[in-house]
Amino acid sequence: MAKKKDKNSKDKKPKVHDELTGFNIKIDEFGEISSNLNIDKLNQFLDENVEDKKLIEKNEKESKDKEI
Repeated sequence: MAKKKDKNSKDKKPKVHDELTGFNIKIDEFGEISSNLNIDKLNQFLDENVEDKKLIEKNEKESKDKEI
């Protein structure tokens, strides 16, 4: 049985961080990304607020290798 969709689901906007209020991103049919926010500002925000899991795992692995 298919799920019933809310009629108002299109009207609801997702919760976003205060710095990203008004941020809009779209991917067209050719896979091109268009945004209303400068990519450098977005990257700076991500660097400040998101931990990079690959770097954490790499640092842990290097520290274990040094112990041996």
